[in-house]
Parts: sequence; structure tokens; C-alpha cells
Amino acid sequence: MKKVLLGCLGVTLLLSSCVSSKKYADLEAKHKNAQDLLNSATVKLNDCLEEKATASSRLQTLEDQNAFLKANNQELINNMGNLTTLTTKGAENLEKSLESLQEKDLTIRKLNDAITRRDSVNLSLVQSLKGVLGNMDDEDIEISVEKGVVFVSISDKLLFSSGSYNVTRRAKEVLGKVAKVVNNKPDFEFMVEGHTDDVPYRGNGSLLDNWDLSVKRATAVVRILQKDFNVDPKRMTAAGRAEYVPVSTTEKSKNRRTRIVVLPKIDQFYSMIEEGMKDPAINK
Repeated sequence: MKKVLLGCLGVTLLLSSCVSSKKYADLEAKHKNAQDLLNSATVKLNDCLEEKATASSRLQTLEDQNAFLKANNQELINNMGNLTTLTTKGAENLEKSLESLQEKDLTIRKLNDAITRRDSVNLSLVQSLKGVLGNMDDEDIEISVEKGVVFVSISDKLLFSSGSYNVTRRAKEVLGKVAKVVNNKPDFEFMVEGHTDDVPYRGNGSLLDNWDLSVKRATAVVRILQKDFNVDPKRMTAAGRAEYVPVSTTEKSKNRRTRIVVLPKIDQFYSMIEEGMKDPAINK
């Protein structure tokens, strides 16, 4: 009986031991499976973390690029605005420059037209003078145009005796012909210049030197033109140049001369310019 109880107890313990080993094995298998899952999840998590880090870095790069592009775009917009402003100002400046050039060109054309008119008047004057004085000796009377001014140079041997300022009878004939032309040209003024050679004046009387002689000869001619030929004295000026404006260094006789300098009135010349401005041909 005792042996039977011991046997039963042994079988019970053996069965109990067998059940516990099986559960342990199951638990161990589950643990291993769980561990494998954990390891797999950990690997995936690490992969995800790496991908996240890569994505975050790329996102930051893209954000930086986006910020740069925005800033660059704004700068371009600003530059375009500045360029537009500069272009507008440049166009305005160009337009003003063109207007200025047009005004200058118009002024030049008007001046050229006025000069052309003046030259035409001078040519007419020269032709008139040569017409009335054409029978005179060319060596005694010379008519020329220099820089828009008409010069009539008359040798002193036609006008005065040596060392004298008394006008000769033949001189009055010459001056009468000159007066006829200038009286027909009321828009001109003229100056009578007396010139001598460099030989010192040694006459007697109130004259001191060649200055006095040249001035007295000029006033004598002006006086004849006024009193004998009715030339308006307001149009005339008398001047003495003595020996200081010679025309020849070898022939002193050429330096002894009286020169009539004919020129348009300044206001008349300006009137020519104003007339030119009104000319439709100029203002096209």
C-alpha cells in the first residue's frame, strides 16, 4: 500500500514537471518571437529615423533655397523697378537732349540764314560801290569784304595833299559817289578811319603827331559826307589809327589811306535773325 502511494506521488510529480517544461518552452518561443519582432521594429525605426533625418535635412535645404530664391526674386523685382525708373529717366533725358539738339540745329539754321542774308546785302553793297567807283584807278580805291564787313580803302593821294587834312576837289567827287551808295543803304552804319605811314608828322600848326593827322583826316571826310552829301551823321563814326595798322611793310604809300568800314546795324542784323525765325522754310 505504501508502495502504491509512492508510485502515485511519483507519477504526479512527473506529470507536473512535464507541464511546466512545455509552458516554459512556449514562453521561451514567444519571447524569442517577441524579441525578433522588437529587433525588426528597432531596425525599421532606425531606418525611419535616418529617413526622417535625411528628409529633414533636405527640407531645410529646400527651405534655404526657397528663402534665397524669394530674396533674389525680390531683389530682381526691385532692380526691375529701378531699371524701369532709370529707363524712364533715360528716355526723358534722351527726349530733352533731342529737343535741345533740335533747338540748337534750328538756331544754327536761323543764324546761317541771317548770315546768308547779310552776305547777300553786303554783296549788293559791294556791287553798288564798284558800279559807281568802277572808273577809278584800282590802286587808289580798293573794295573788299572781310568777316561780313565791307571795306572801302581810298588812297590819300586822292583825298589829301601830303601832310594835310584838307580834302581835295577830286576827293569830293569820290566821296560823292560813296555817299550816293550809302544813302541808298539806310540800314548800314559806317566808320571812317584815318591811317598814316610811320614817318613822324613834322607839319606846323595845332597837329602834334600822326594821331592828330589821322583823326583830322577822318573828321574831314565825315564832315564832307554830312554837309555836302547829306549823309546822316548818326550813321557815321570818325576814328584815327595813325601808323599802327599798316597794310604793307615795303610800300609806305599803301599805308597812307582813309578806310570806310561799312557794317549792318546790330539791331538790323538781329532783325534778320528774327525774320529768319519766322521763315516757314526754316521752321519745317
